[in-house]
Amino acid sequence: MFIKVKTLKDFKLDSLDGEIGKVEEFYFDDLHWTIRYLVANTGNWLKDRKVLISPYALTCVLREEKGISISLTKKQIEDSPALSYDQPVSHQFEGDYYGYYGWPVYWGGPYMWGAYPYYPYLTRDQEKWKDYSQSTKNWDPHLRSTESVTGYHVQASDGEIGHIDDFVIDDETWTIRYLIVSTTNWLPGKKVLISPKWIESISWENAKVVVHASQETIKQAPEYTEETLLTRDYEAGLHRHYSRQGYWIDDQAVVG
Repeated sequence: MFIKVKTLKDFKLDSLDGEIGKVEEFYFDDLHWTIRYLVANTGNWLKDRKVLISPYALTCVLREEKGISISLTKKQIEDSPALSYDQPVSHQFEGDYYGYYGWPVYWGGPYMWGAYPYYPYLTRDQEKWKDYSQSTKNWDPHLRSTESVTGYHVQASDGEIGHIDDFVIDDETWTIRYLIVSTTNWLPGKKVLISPKWIESISWENAKVVVHASQETIKQAPEYTEETLLTRDYEAGLHRHYSRQGYWIDDQAVVG
């Protein structure tokens, strides 16, 4: 199911033996646009370190209760590799982090989840995880925070269209399916959805995203509002408008 990052902010985080804090933001990689870590605000508990929770440990999102269940104990989280707030998420830290939990690394193969063609929570066999992790087709992840990327300028192939207002996450695979783009300065009041797959280029230094579509195409795109239900029919219409194949077709091809 789909849920927005701003909706998830401040959801409580329940470990196997009690609440550990609330959702603060997320880190995603800039290759697959997939959530790699949830950043927890733990209040006075572990307050001097940045607490990161991998999607491997997120068992379910409880929308009505405004919470997320985590399959870890407080002790496991407390004993995990520590990261200070003033330190970046380095490749060394990630290696130690995944080694500590015994999870397959997401950069250990060509797919969105490394050597997996699908979200690995579907397989809890750690021997299979080890087999998958033998892949040599690694890639170097670059992590971005949803908080810092919010507000980035979005440009069509022929001019400015607005800015990133939010992100739509598929909470079954923890993929960022869409950017919610506010066109306030161009089409007052209208918001539209743009898939990361339709991005032509990104300037992280200049905080700018260029979409492979014209202003007119985006202007005529289906409007997105708070009341919009992201049904498969809506998505199919959106993809047809941009003359793009649905990601669900691509996903089926990968798994098949």
